[in-house]
Amino acid sequence: MIKRNADHYFEKAAKYDLLANYYKYTNPNLHVQYYSKHLSNLQKAVQNLGNGNEMRPAAARVRVIHASPDSPSVDVYINGMRTLRDVSYKHVSDYLSLPTGRYQIDMYPAGTMVSTVISRKVNIESGRYYTLAAIGPGANLRLMPIEDHLFVPSSETKLRIAHFSPDAPSVDIAVKNGDVIFPNATFRKMTDYVGLTPMTVDLEVRLTGTSTVVLPLPNIRMNPNTAYTILILGLAEGNPELEALIINP
Repeated sequence: MIKRNADHYFEKAAKYDLLANYYKYTNPNLHVQYYSKHLSNLQKAVQNLGNGNEMRPAAARVRVIHASPDSPSVDVYINGMRTLRDVSYKHVSDYLSLPTGRYQIDMYPAGTMVSTVISRKVNIESGRYYTLAAIGPGANLRLMPIEDHLFVPSSETKLRIAHFSPDAPSVDIAVKNGDVIFPNATFRKMTDYVGLTPMTVDLEVRLTGTSTVVLPLPNIRMNPNTAYTILILGLAEGNPELEALIINP
């Protein structure tokens, strides 16, 4: 059986990406077909990076979140290869498998490669899970790497909060009419996880140190054996308005 190296699959991925672009507007069926082949070969390429007879460590898992309320959709490139296409505001990608290493992450306005809106190198360690969040106003977009700790003790649940609203002040996240769980969450802050008993609970986002509710979070259901993240998104003043996005894991 012939073994292929990473370069072989990168070349095939690039070819199918070109074909997908060619048929994007003239033949949607062929566009989808070739783009699917592009992604398949891209996945094979990253799985074969550094492939040899040696034992390879477990791959890392990496996903991307577009959390910038006034930024356009983006294409995401990893080491120069387009990996995610047309990622829009509030979109959370699936986890991608990547070998351990240092990666160049570039984001361009969707459909262009003229000027990056984000360009950064990120270290990825084997066996770990990461979220790469594009945050901030469009004029000052930045990439925030976050490690996801998805292990949950049996029959328990856990929760953390990410404050990604660029114009909102610091906030407390509390049980409705009750105690604060996450105090003083500021922009760009990802809190630690808090372990909880599985439940459905009403939460609320308050201005730090006050009882002023700026965003109610009703009927938050947390199932056992699951790690949850609540993203605070949008704008305190303007559109899109302040809102919460719950993701799991």
